[in-house]
Amino acid sequence: MKITDSNTLSPLIIYDGICHLCNRSVNFILKQDRKKIFCFTPFQSSFASNLLKDNSIDINAMETVILFIDGKFYTRSDAALKIALLLGGKWILFYPLYIFPKFIRNGFYNIIARNRYKWFGKVDSCLIPNHETQERFIL
Repeated sequence: MKITDSNTLSPLIIYDGICHLCNRSVNFILKQDRKKIFCFTPFQSSFASNLLKDNSIDINAMETVILFIDGKFYTRSDAALKIALLLGGKWILFYPLYIFPKFIRNGFYNIIARNRYKWFGKVDSCLIPNHETQERFIL
C-alpha cells in the first residue's frame, strides 16, 4: 500500500472484486506493471467504500473500473486508457483511442460492463492476493 497522504495515493485501481473479468484484468495489470506503480482495492472493501463515499461517488451506480491518481478519479474508458498509458510499453498504443468522442468509447465500455457477469461470470469472493502482491492491495 502506497499512501503518501490522505489525498494522494499511487495510482489506485478500484474494481469489482466479484467480477471474473475484473479479477482477470487485475491479474493482467499485475503481470504487465513491471514498475509496480499500481495499487488495487475492490469495491467491496471498506477502504474503497469510504474513499468513494468521502468523494460523493455512488458505489451502487458504478459499473466501471475507477482509477484514482493525484486526487482525481477516472472512470470507464478514461480509466482504461489512462491505465494503458501508465503501463507503458506496447500498451500505450491504445492511448490514441482518446481521439474518439467519450460517448462512443463509453458506449462500447458500457455494453461490456452491463454484460460482464453474464459473459464472464462471477466469483464467490474477491481476489486474494498472493504473498508477492499483497502489499499492492488495500482491503
